[in-house]
Amino acid sequence: MKYKTLKGLQDILPPEIAVWHHVENISRDIFKNYGYQEIRLPIMEATDVFIRSIGETSDIVEKEMYTFQDKGSRSVTLRPEGTASFVRAYVEHHLYNNPAPQKFYYMGPMFRYERPQAFRYRQFYQIGAEAMGIDDPKLDAEIISMISAILKSIGLEGLNFEITSIGCKKCRPDYRTALKNFFSGKLDRFCSDCQRRYDANPLRILDCKVPSCIESRKGSPPVLDYLCGECKEHLDRLRSYLGLLKVQHTVNPNLVRGLDYYTKTAFEVSSENLGSQSAVAAGGRYDSMVEEFGGPPTSGIGFAMGMERIIPLIKNSAGGTDGPDLLFCPMGDKASEKAFLLTEQLRAKGLWVEMNLEDTSLRSQMRKANRIRAQHIIVIGEDELKNNKVVLKNMTSKEEIAAAIEIKELLKIISDRK
Repeated sequence: MKYKTLKGLQDILPPEIAVWHHVENISRDIFKNYGYQEIRLPIMEATDVFIRSIGETSDIVEKEMYTFQDKGSRSVTLRPEGTASFVRAYVEHHLYNNPAPQKFYYMGPMFRYERPQAFRYRQFYQIGAEAMGIDDPKLDAEIISMISAILKSIGLEGLNFEITSIGCKKCRPDYRTALKNFFSGKLDRFCSDCQRRYDANPLRILDCKVPSCIESRKGSPPVLDYLCGECKEHLDRLRSYLGLLKVQHTVNPNLVRGLDYYTKTAFEVSSENLGSQSAVAAGGRYDSMVEEFGGPPTSGIGFAMGMERIIPLIKNSAGGTDGPDLLFCPMGDKASEKAFLLTEQLRAKGLWVEMNLEDTSLRSQMRKANRIRAQHIIVIGEDELKNNKVVLKNMTSKEEIAAAIEIKELLKIISDRK
């Protein structure tokens, strides 16, 4: 019987995994520059963590969550996104007692049951970050600028930054009323899900992907027309700070995030090179969520980047796919023993070193060196052992350098030519 990955899941294999490392390592470096610390969250949470935060009428909760009963008859869910888990941890561990802003990032898999398609999987990977405790548009601008720095550093081009404001508790009720008035005369044109959402949360209708619903909501009132003075000022100041930081952006009044917890700022970064599934990063502000989880009133803003959207855009240009720094090609038992010792000693000095463990001809070993993309090779046999000399060959330039069989000398030569 042949076993295969489940539908909507994928194996990530070498050499492509090196591109994932490239993205992760650059992200970690930039997070550090901005003062973000890593937090590792559980993959599984109590189901109510997500229902409470994402919203019962969202597509994620209604259709996409992997929810099941555990052996203690508790309802648990594989996390469909990271912010809800983060806020649960933030409140549980009283992280709000630390000086503001508190800044954290995370990396890992998320799970949603949806129809697999290009760049969309049922197990997918995100890099996310959250900044807490400051209700100032400078923080919004900073986090959007940080996203720009990460994406540019990993080699992405042709990016579009779109921002909007979706209001707050003070002004959103008026917008809900305006939407209900607009939809009321044509509700029969919408799908059954949207008809149900009409009373529970009409904003969810704006996020429906059913073609007839997309057509029927054309001309709906834009949220920007209903913002209160505070939300308008927040958006204006955010735009001013983004201009100061030279982050090119546009205001998209129709931008809708599929999560109920957003307030004020919402944003999305898309690539013109991905077709219909164009978003590579998205996020927004959530100033009420901590309080809803039992913590003190605390402002927050966060974002997530989709690895499966990013990797196809850079995997042909990202570095990190080369082979080992050095391959030993020993000829004979004594040479093999010496190469085995040198391999371990050079690894301890930080080099990627391999040796041929099979008793094969030199020709076969050279073919292997090419297949694994070895940067250098050393052939070591009886003569080399006798004279305590080897020849190190650069497989790219074909340069050959005589060297003593000593760790310091070999290390210096290889390091100088990396």
